[in-house]
Amino acid sequence: MATPPPAAAAATVTLGGKGVALTPAAVYALSLGLADPVIDPSALQRLSSRADSPQETPKSLRDLALAPQESRAAAAVLLNKLLLTAADSSSAQVTAATANGLAGSLDLAAAQPPASGDEASIAAASAPVAVALAAVIDCCAAPLVSIADAVAALSCEAARGDVVAFDVPASGDGLSVKDEADVAADVRTLLLASKLVGSGGEGASGAFFTKVPAVNGAFREAVRALHKRVRVELNAPVKLGKRDADETGEGKEEALMVVASQLARSLHAMCKLSVARASFCAGSIADAELREKLAGGINVDDLKGMFDKLMIDSDAVSFLRRVYGHLLKFRDFLAWEAAVAMVVIEMDESIEKPQSSVENGAGSSMEKPRAGGGKVKGDRKSKKKTLGKGTSAVLALLRDHVTDGKVVIPSVDPALVADWGIELLLLFDPKCPKLEPLVKKIKEIVESNEVGRLPKIPKGTRDFGREQMAIRERAFAIITGVFKMHGGVALDTPVFELRETLMGKYGEDSKLIYDLADQGGELCSLRYDLTVPFARYVAMNNISAIKRYQIAKVYRRDNPSKGRYREFYQCDFDIAGVYEPMEPDFEVIKVLTELLDKLDIGMYEVKLNHRKLLDGMLEICGVPAEKFRTVCSSIDKLDKLTFEEVKKELVEEKGLSNETADSIGSLVKTKGPPLEVLLELRKEVSKFMQNEGSVVALNELEILFRALEKANAIDRISFDLSLARGLDYYTGVIYEAVFKGATQVGSIAAGGRYDKLVGMFSNKQVPAVGVSLGIERVFAIMEQQEKEKNEVVRATETEVLVSILGKDLILAAELVNELWSAEIKAEFKLTTRMANHIKYVTQTGIPWMVLVGESEIREGKVKLKNIKANQEEEVRREDFVQVLKQRLSNP
Repeated sequence: MATPPPAAAAATVTLGGKGVALTPAAVYALSLGLADPVIDPSALQRLSSRADSPQETPKSLRDLALAPQESRAAAAVLLNKLLLTAADSSSAQVTAATANGLAGSLDLAAAQPPASGDEASIAAASAPVAVALAAVIDCCAAPLVSIADAVAALSCEAARGDVVAFDVPASGDGLSVKDEADVAADVRTLLLASKLVGSGGEGASGAFFTKVPAVNGAFREAVRALHKRVRVELNAPVKLGKRDADETGEGKEEALMVVASQLARSLHAMCKLSVARASFCAGSIADAELREKLAGGINVDDLKGMFDKLMIDSDAVSFLRRVYGHLLKFRDFLAWEAAVAMVVIEMDESIEKPQSSVENGAGSSMEKPRAGGGKVKGDRKSKKKTLGKGTSAVLALLRDHVTDGKVVIPSVDPALVADWGIELLLLFDPKCPKLEPLVKKIKEIVESNEVGRLPKIPKGTRDFGREQMAIRERAFAIITGVFKMHGGVALDTPVFELRETLMGKYGEDSKLIYDLADQGGELCSLRYDLTVPFARYVAMNNISAIKRYQIAKVYRRDNPSKGRYREFYQCDFDIAGVYEPMEPDFEVIKVLTELLDKLDIGMYEVKLNHRKLLDGMLEICGVPAEKFRTVCSSIDKLDKLTFEEVKKELVEEKGLSNETADSIGSLVKTKGPPLEVLLELRKEVSKFMQNEGSVVALNELEILFRALEKANAIDRISFDLSLARGLDYYTGVIYEAVFKGATQVGSIAAGGRYDKLVGMFSNKQVPAVGVSLGIERVFAIMEQQEKEKNEVVRATETEVLVSILGKDLILAAELVNELWSAEIKAEFKLTTRMANHIKYVTQTGIPWMVLVGESEIREGKVKLKNIKANQEEEVRREDFVQVLKQRLSNP
């Protein structure tokens, strides 16, 4: 039985100091009297010395029957809020008497009634009782995140579970849950090197362990969400005079109830899973009495009705109290599960037990002492099975706690198990000084064994293997060829720009810009696209005309999904300068169709519209000019949402009337073959012919469509009035290419005219038009096509493999160097096994082999093998390069 630590002098928590934040752990310590509050001297100087003018106690704090611990916690929260608000607003009247009174007694009643109107507002708006209870829950739940994973790993050892349950790969495209993958990785790390757990179906099966990643991951997420909210509520000053204080406080309480209910649901699932694992582990005990005690020590029946009572409609204080009770119940279950797992492992003679962490360091192993103190021959080759490196260390720490560091454990009986459960329950309480070192140790184990777990990449990014890179390089070669054929010159710009360069150019999408930490006094952001940096380059260098292309990565703080990434390549082609009407527009669209045709991805459609025509349509429908851009952002979603969904956004969020929204809906449905739709829009009865901007747009579009018709590109174009392109900088023709095949990837290219973008960076306007190919989505189509062909994708361009049937590197170097000197792409391989040479060329798709064995060396010859034709021929050693060049040039 572990003895309690000697009483120590209470610590202090400083409040109101500059840069000092109140933590949930500090609130918990203050609530239990383990710490006393101290007001920072500088904060005292900011307090008012006016005489008291008692106010009415806020209704949210009246008639509250608080336990002493609750009152102390709430008083600490309120005191911190008073000091923060006084520091934030020098005019806020927070009296020194109130602050000193709270600090002296730490009793919420000491602050009632408030001594000033501002104090009353702060007390009402800050919801101190609810925030204090949430902080206590946060403090008690946070360490259980790591403890729960460690106990689950111990149970997996005790049950000899299947580690396959923790094979949860992380995905960079947002199709996996990060917390779930993290839990699985951490548990696998704790189990690293275990000889007890199985793999690939060899261990115990069942939902007891397969549910751990998802359930524990949800618990992690809920704890983090609560902590994020509590941290803000503890340390944000109250803004006085801007809103009703009582309503503000009620809003905070409701927000805390929302995040706490998420935690309550996850706690309920964690409780049930813990009980199930403990019962499952107990089933392996041979002693019937002990088995019954272990299985019956906790029961899921304890949860019946508990969750239903928790979720009934009630005030925030009552609700948070019930959540705290649920948390304590989970802590009970978790402690008992840990005790059961320890007993099962301790009683299993086939398991090598870890040493005492006090004497020998956690995680090492030892045999139980033998009679006479000697070792039996063959001890080093013990047949006993070992725990994982992490679980062995955790077990040693827990055993040291319940046995006071004793190595030899007496016979296990129900009374001893009950004692262990109680001791572990006390250990898992934040007021136990041993809890923090335990959690720290678990985290160190996970971090130190990172070598034993698979690393991950950030969400929204991905790696490309050699086959994928072969497809990408082929695509880039085609794209670059098209760009150069049209006179494009290559440019490159920095991956990050000054933030001011990017802001104000993308409309509502500006929220997706990745900002970087301030370094050297410059606010920078990762580039969102390649167009704005190009416009900045043109302005900086005073360029009047240029055709440029750029292939580079861009970054968007978006929600990853299939085919949608946070880091991806764009392939841009732009023409800047003054030309005849529609001259560059025609060429850029022609470039787009040539790109998609030569990439040979299948059927596609280029939707096209004109920004002036779109503005004219909005004007006709009665949309105010200042709302054109934001309405366009909504219309741009019509390829993903129904018009009813877009209409709801236009009316409820953008402030349009139902009639205006319906008018827009009737016009945006217009689409079809360019020349036919153009003819329809130019009829005398058309509303567009009454709008000056629309007439200009229709005249320009006629020139464009006639040119595209002559260039055999019109069949790929669809004139679509629903196309809006939400970016703010477009001024003329806009277009978007959509793939029409089975692979759902959405838009694969887009662009338009932007005549005023360059002028945003200088006083010189340089009109421009461009197109950007979304190459990642094109890659997805090409990769799918390769899979359907069921052919080997060649990752290399190697033409010849020099196969030495032996280990003669010198000979290989001589032969392969002759091929390299002749600019023949070649590799070499040294092995006596012919099958290995054949396997390599088959896997890599190398078409030719130069075979050299002992007989070829003796005769001064080499053997050439055509892999596809399965034909061989012998040639003289001095002629083989020339012969190969002929064979390769005439396949």
